[in-house]
Amino acid sequence: MTMHHKNIKRQVVKKLKEEFPHWNRLKAKEKKEITNKVLNEVVAMYDFNQEIDCGKHELFGIEEQVHNEEILTIDKMNNFIEEHKSNNLLRLIGGNKENPHFACDELFFIDSIIDNQIIDALLSYEGYSPQMRDLFPHHLFRAEMLKTLKYPEISYRKFCTKEYFGMHQKENKCFIGFPLHKNKIIDHTVLSKFRSGLQFHQLVNILVYIICIFRNSGFINDNILYGIDSTDITAVNQRYLAQIEVNGTKIRIYDDLNCDCGKRRNKRDKSYYVIGYRLHTLTAINPESGHSYPLLPLLAPANHHDSLFAHPIISLAKAIGLNIKLVTADEAYHDKDSEIFNDTGASIITPPVKKVNIPEYVDIELKQVFCSKYCSTPMQYLGVYENLHEFKCAAQWGECPFAGSCPQARYIEIDSGHFQRISIFHEQAQEAIDIRKNSERPFNLLKNVYGASQARARSQHGILVQCTFAHAAALLVEMAGTRRKVTPSYTKEQQLPLPMAA
Repeated sequence: MTMHHKNIKRQVVKKLKEEFPHWNRLKAKEKKEITNKVLNEVVAMYDFNQEIDCGKHELFGIEEQVHNEEILTIDKMNNFIEEHKSNNLLRLIGGNKENPHFACDELFFIDSIIDNQIIDALLSYEGYSPQMRDLFPHHLFRAEMLKTLKYPEISYRKFCTKEYFGMHQKENKCFIGFPLHKNKIIDHTVLSKFRSGLQFHQLVNILVYIICIFRNSGFINDNILYGIDSTDITAVNQRYLAQIEVNGTKIRIYDDLNCDCGKRRNKRDKSYYVIGYRLHTLTAINPESGHSYPLLPLLAPANHHDSLFAHPIISLAKAIGLNIKLVTADEAYHDKDSEIFNDTGASIITPPVKKVNIPEYVDIELKQVFCSKYCSTPMQYLGVYENLHEFKCAAQWGECPFAGSCPQARYIEIDSGHFQRISIFHEQAQEAIDIRKNSERPFNLLKNVYGASQARARSQHGILVQCTFAHAAALLVEMAGTRRKVTPSYTKEQQLPLPMAA
């Protein structure tokens, strides 16, 4: 899909949202009639010779997921936490109290590190007044975290019942902060309004708060390696509304106006296409242990290529204060034009794209570059100069018979193959490429353990909220350390003789 086709869909979606603010209340037949009419009108009036007058974030469907002034940096969040701890009044009023009804060590640990007053401050909105309230933002946030941690497979309607909040569920009630002597239950419509009312800066601030605790616990530091990867998220119950083919390319509109149909990686048990979104996640990878931790999510329509979203997610990470210097990813996230490096200072290293031609007089297996076909002495690599790899002659005086006619220098353009900004000649380049697979591991947790694959929301914002809670849950569980596999170490005295063990 070209930029103009994406712009056509953007205009259609924008017009439908402006003219029909209560889109979800319309019947399916009405939606189809309206969508076909608007789609045909936009295509009939569209000029392919015009310049696209919108930003890339809007064109790629992530216009709401951009950095703004209300998003706190890690340093500001740390100061905010210290100011809160130094306030004796807040500490006396809002301090989390220990409770003997916790049977799960994981919930007990998470309950002890989440500060209710900080959560209320981060999730409050204009006009928020805590007086005469039965439910505070921290109650709703804790309910969402409880569902993500323990009950990701069930629906919200079933979750908000006495089965999970009855008088016998003392641990659940203690975690949320409900009194044990009352039959108090959060209605599922209240949680739905809570999720839909969360703005992007509030979601990011929650993650920044968790990242601060995670970082202060010693799990990540400034010299850690980062990775980017993506996975598909299916949008449930999507009705097909309209389609039109323009210059050989199909433009489709679904019930969820933001989602689209895209290709997924080859999987045996799933179809080749997916209707929904792609979740792009920035992970922190510990090179020593190989553990990877999901930090920031970015949710985009499934029909856009992965290469379009490396820049936005790295820019957001730099804006909140993460010191990103090196990012490892797969071939789709290359920085061929050095745009990401020039804007953020982060270098991306990916496996070489096979379609990129290898420059002349280069021996890839031996990682050697020669000046010409007559040259027998490998050149010395100097580094990158103005987006060019610079090499100089390494021959000693009198060794090269062509020294008088040879330029003794060579420049190779940065590409997405073997000569990326960090070239194959770097000693640790291959190590960074090999460890990139670790950034895929958090997706197994996010999708299968914390319910991201069972996202029941029918909008981009709703799925993004659930994915954000899944990221926060993954970091909290990692700090708790209750789900780590412990391999028993046997000493010689403990180990049975081989015949007896057999």
